[in-house]
Parts: sequence; C-alpha cells; structure tokens
Amino acid sequence: MKNLGQLMKQAQVMQTKMAEMQERLAQMEIDGAAGGGLVRATVSGKGEIKKLKIEPSLVDPKEVEVLEDLIVAAINDARAKVETAAAEQMKEVTGGLNLPPGMKLPF
Repeated sequence: MKNLGQLMKQAQVMQTKMAEMQERLAQMEIDGAAGGGLVRATVSGKGEIKKLKIEPSLVDPKEVEVLEDLIVAAINDARAKVETAAAEQMKEVTGGLNLPPGMKLPF
C-alpha cells in the first residue's frame, strides 16, 4: 500500500496546484480582436466579458450587422485564447499527465 500513499500525496499536491491555477486564471484578462483591431473584447480567465471597445468609425447605422458579427468574432477570439492559456496551465499542474478525452479541467 506504499504506492497508494504516494498516489494520495500526489493527488493532494495536484489538487492544491489546480486551486492555485484556477485562482491565477480568475485574475487573468485576455484580449481578443476582430476586424483588424477595430473591435476588441477583454475576457477574464473564467470566460466573463470584462470590456468591449469599438472603433467609433464603425458605428454606421447601415453597418449594424457587420458590427454585430465583429463583436461576436472578437469575443470568440478572446475565449479561444483563454482556453489555450488554461490548457497550458493545466499541463504545468498535471506535469504532462494526459487526461482522458473530454475531461476538461478546471471547467
């Protein structure tokens, strides 16, 4: 049972590291952009939209649909970057341990 004790210790260490990683992610703010930077979104590490910046030259009543599409694209860009950052931090926490397919931590 020596291996079980070591496994439990490793699990506790990993749990502590994951909690620290989740805290770091919550503190992160990542920017995404669309339309060559005309629309920018800032998203927290938890996926919350924190800021949205729209270049004033885009605000044309005839182009509302384009603006809406750019906003969606900017938010999706920022969220994709959050997922990449979370995956990189997860590698650090798990020490390269390959998790089963579909197991996405910490979310």
